[in-house]
Amino acid sequence: LLSRAGISPSDTIVLYGDFNNWFAAWGAWIFNIYGAEDVRLLDGGRVKWEADGRALATDASVVDPGNFVVAEPNLALRARLWDVLSIVEGETTATLIDIRSAAEYNGEIFAPEGVQELAVRAGHIPGAVNVPWGQNVREDGTFKSVEELRELYAGLGIDGSQPIVTYCRIGERAALTWFVLNQLLGYEVSLYDGSWTEYGNAVGVPIENP
Repeated sequence: LLSRAGISPSDTIVLYGDFNNWFAAWGAWIFNIYGAEDVRLLDGGRVKWEADGRALATDASVVDPGNFVVAEPNLALRARLWDVLSIVEGETTATLIDIRSAAEYNGEIFAPEGVQELAVRAGHIPGAVNVPWGQNVREDGTFKSVEELRELYAGLGIDGSQPIVTYCRIGERAALTWFVLNQLLGYEVSLYDGSWTEYGNAVGVPIENP
């Protein structure tokens, strides 16, 4: 068995996963909300690690306790339904970014192929800009350079001059874009983790469905 230390406040925390690190990014978001100061993603995730011929292990780890103490949640990193409606109704100035596919954004489909449909209505939140999550990464799953990412978003009028809210279907893909915009570019960004599953099921909220 491999011995590992638990998490302590001074530690650098590195997360990785499959699916282009979607859920690893969601984990990084959670860690940031609860006070971890140095959270990173393994660029390219497990798939890139394996493609590079790096070692993999199957041994179970024994973890000695760390002394990390969960802080009060940083609610500035999380958007709720009422926050989103405030943006839609013009009471709050912020940019909404829908990171789903164009077909999901346009209401042609409810969810990606093979994924459970969870909402009763299709479409997108009024005023949201569609920037599919895949535009953040290269073919091998690694992040584009900071310069490329700034140029990508600036070309869509998103330059960090006002707050940003990202969303998708259940929050995991939007977490990757949150990580790019907040952790790599330094913009003020919150994640609407209720995402389309909540919004598309909410009674009476406005949607756009061309």
